[in-house]
Amino acid sequence: MNRRLIAATAAALFLIVMTAGFWLALPKLRAPAAAPTEERADKIKIEKGERKLYLLKQGKVIREYQIALGFAPKGHKQREGDGKTPEGLYRISGRNPHSKFHLSLRVSYPNAEDRKQAAAKGVSPGGDIMIHGLPNATPFLGSLHRLKDWTAGCIAVTNDEIEEIWALTPDGTPIEILP
Repeated sequence: MNRRLIAATAAALFLIVMTAGFWLALPKLRAPAAAPTEERADKIKIEKGERKLYLLKQGKVIREYQIALGFAPKGHKQREGDGKTPEGLYRISGRNPHSKFHLSLRVSYPNAEDRKQAAAKGVSPGGDIMIHGLPNATPFLGSLHRLKDWTAGCIAVTNDEIEEIWALTPDGTPIEILP
């Protein structure tokens, strides 16, 4: 009888621990609140070659993050599906708290010049370039996601990092993406 009670208790504890772990690994259901105005960045600078994203305020770096890029990161994005992360001047043009990645900030790619160059080649410039967290199915990867460039052209950070970036950068924040 004691063995059955011990086995049942152990099974119940195992289930509780597994359920708690599952719920803790799920992305947060609410987007973080905006930081106070005086703490917000006024520019995002991305150095593709360094795999770094910088938040700047009045020209000074206030935060720095390691990033993963598109699966073929060298050079400027030319067309949809090329796996490149764009280069140039853009803005945060929106945000999605319910994306398939943990939070996403829309980059205003393609701009008029990107569309013009793609049209001259007879191709689609692509779109949906984001700064985002990890896929909702794999939040446990954390910083391991940086071991390989893996996005379709986006800029990826950890879930904790995208929450901070989300709070510190309002829509319209300029983004400079350098080679």
